[in-house]
Amino acid sequence: MTARSFRRKVIADWRRAMHVPDGFGVVTPYIFADGAEAYARFLEAAFGAHEIGRSTDAHGRIANCQLLFSTTTIMISEASEQFPATRAAYYLYVADADAAMAKAEQAGAQKIMDVADMPYGDRQGGVRDPAGNIWWVSQRTTAEPYF
Repeated sequence: MTARSFRRKVIADWRRAMHVPDGFGVVTPYIFADGAEAYARFLEAAFGAHEIGRSTDAHGRIANCQLLFSTTTIMISEASEQFPATRAAYYLYVADADAAMAKAEQAGAQKIMDVADMPYGDRQGGVRDPAGNIWWVSQRTTAEPYF
C-alpha cells in the first residue's frame, strides 16, 4: 500500500468512526493569546482567515473564537492565569507565498525567513506573529507528495 492510499484509507475510516465537524481535523490548533480580539483581527488581515463564530465569558473576553483558513479551522481564546498564552509553529499553505508574506508583514508580522524555493517542492517564507507564533507560509510548487 502506498503512503497516499494509506492516507486515504485512514481518513475514510476516521470520518466513519467519529463526528468531526466540517473544517476541523482530528488535531485542531487551539491558541491562547493575550489580546485575543486583536489577535483574531490580525489573523484576518495577515492570512485571510474568516471568523465563523465565538463565545465570550462574563467579562466579554473571547472564550472561544473559531477562524476558518480556507478548509481548516483554528480556535483561539483569551489567555489567562490558568491558561497562559501559547507559542507554536504553524504551516500555512497559500496560493502565492510572496504575496501572502507581504500581506502578513503589512498586518504586523515580523519576517524571520525570506521566501525561497525549497528542495522539497515548496516555495516558502516565515513570519513571527504579534503573539509570538511562527507561521511557515508555503506554496506547494508540485502536485507530488512529500514522501
